[in-house]
Parts: sequence; structure tokens; C-alpha cells
Amino acid sequence: MEKEELSKEQRILRLMRRTLGNVVKDVTPRQGKPNPLSEDTILDIRDCFAMISERERELAEALGFDEAKPYFVDGEKPKAKVISIVKPAKDK
Repeated sequence: MEKEELSKEQRILRLMRRTLGNVVKDVTPRQGKPNPLSEDTILDIRDCFAMISERERELAEALGFDEAKPYFVDGEKPKAKVISIVKPAKDK
């Protein structure tokens, strides 16, 4: 598979994930209201998200992306360093 084909498939998967997520947000009931979706539909939506994620991982692996590291389009590494922030202990 060529990079252009992978890129197109990745864009399609991103769009599908975003659209499905927006549908879920739109139909999520307010507090105290019944859910308009059946339990089977909710499970199907979860399965769709799982399949999209699985395929995205496969594509990332095919392109040699390391999932633990962020991907930058221009290939430039970030200049900022990550620091750990620890909350101070409360005095008793």
C-alpha cells in the first residue's frame, strides 16, 4: 500500500471517528431522560470505535510510527521539555 492510500484511509477513519462521536454527543440524553438508543445500538457503536482504533493502529504500524511518541508532520522534534509537576503536601 502506498503512503497516499494510507493517508487517505487515515483521513477517512478520522472523519468516521469524529462523525460517530458527534452523533453520540447529539443523542446523549440529558440527566433523567431515557436514552433514545437501544442497548444493541450502543454496543454496535462501541464495536465501531474499537474497529476504527484497531485499523488506525495497523496503519500506524505499517508506516512505522511509534505510538508512544507524538508524530509531527514536518518531522521536527519538539523543542520543549516535559517536566513533572507535583502538588505540595498539605500541612496538618
